[in-house]
Amino acid sequence: MTATIPLPGRLAAFVRGMDAALGTAPDEPHAVEACAALLRELVAHDDWLPGDCSRPHPVHYQQYLLHRDPAGRYSVVSFVWGPGQRTPIHDHCTWGVIGMLRGAEYSRAYARENGRLVPAAIEERIEPGQTTCVSPSIGDIHLVRNAYDDRVSISIHVYGTDIGKQSRYVYDAETGAAKSFVSGYANA
Repeated sequence: MTATIPLPGRLAAFVRGMDAALGTAPDEPHAVEACAALLRELVAHDDWLPGDCSRPHPVHYQQYLLHRDPAGRYSVVSFVWGPGQRTPIHDHCTWGVIGMLRGAEYSRAYARENGRLVPAAIEERIEPGQTTCVSPSIGDIHLVRNAYDDRVSISIHVYGTDIGKQSRYVYDAETGAAKSFVSGYANA
């Protein structure tokens, strides 16, 4: 989708809010704070996500583009997690705010220590209506998984760039070795 395609009402209001918040070129902490407030309002309602952007894949999670800012300041994506699905350990190389729309997910942060990746002791669980943030300045490496083995979960992600075109990294859990990738979108 692009900005020229009509957006569902709640998503359109979110995009207007993001455009206003980012229009003053805020620094990253202010952009993340504004985005988190707007995203909490968006994911407080589960009546707006188009059906074609909420379909799971039987093998791996799906990343659907909902909106790409024409100026390249941010993108909005739905992540659809089939039962038991997970990401590899990865980063984003930009700020991001994640809001839970349906179901729940776990995120385990990783930190670099002596060239190795060390997992956080506790996974963060995100429930509907809640948000969490990532960025290179506050922590950007994690593994995310559907909290459920028997149903779909959906989260809405907002990133400070077109995440489907962003070069970023997946990491080997044992060695910490990084491999570059570009995620793309299931619908674009």
